[in-house]
Amino acid sequence: MGGRLAREGARTGSRGGTGRNVVARCGLVARGVLYILVGVLALRVAFGAGGEQADRAGALQELAEKPLGGFLVWAVGVGLVCMMLWRLSEVVFGAAGPDGDKASKRLIAAARTVLYGVMAFSVLAFAAGSGSKRSGDEQSRDVTSKAMELPGGPWWVGAVGAAITIGGVVIAVRAALRKFRKHLAMDGVSDGVRKTVDFLGVGGGVARGAVFAAAGAFLVYAAVSFDPSQAKGVDDTLRAFAETPAGPWLLVLVAAGLMLFGLFCWAMARWRRV
Repeated sequence: MGGRLAREGARTGSRGGTGRNVVARCGLVARGVLYILVGVLALRVAFGAGGEQADRAGALQELAEKPLGGFLVWAVGVGLVCMMLWRLSEVVFGAAGPDGDKASKRLIAAARTVLYGVMAFSVLAFAAGSGSKRSGDEQSRDVTSKAMELPGGPWWVGAVGAAITIGGVVIAVRAALRKFRKHLAMDGVSDGVRKTVDFLGVGGGVARGAVFAAAGAFLVYAAVSFDPSQAKGVDDTLRAFAETPAGPWLLVLVAAGLMLFGLFCWAMARWRRV
């Protein structure tokens, strides 16, 4: 028993090394910046005060227009590279926690590595002035159109859309159940701070899940209707919330939730077990 516990402790220590801690926390800060900016842009859309794209491209443009904007965009790009390296370390060495060595955990980490690699490339390309000028909505429709031209394309598109929708529901449910608590090391933290982090995690996670679920549902509809133009990026998905019977107020709630998730990312940068 003592030997097994010692081995588990050694593995946990190796997973939480200085390098891994630094890249994980830098990455979480960068992700938080993007979510807060997208939330701010979505809030402007809800009140009819902004024509910017409420997505990653719009967030980067917003950031670039600030003092030291070029430097900040590069910093976000580097931060996303850090996110990619953190997830890659989970593929190679396993994630934090007693079940971090499971094949399923490594597979999920591999998918996240690819995702953040793509995001980092797009942000760094934007910073270098060589990024695509097309909106995320246009890119989503183009990718969907090309995918639907493949053999069995509509089925593949529908399957991906269904997976995104299910993933969004899972994200929202897990946030509502406060599953994120097991990833946080908050021993000795006051109850007030814990409740604040819970509020950020629940509100932010539910809003994030809702956006994923809605985007996936639009992709399923595009596949079923054989119409790639029905696919929506983040911006069009967020605007769709304002077109519901609840009107712009639902988009206000979602936008506020995305900003909460950005703040939650910063809280994770402080207390996340990595």
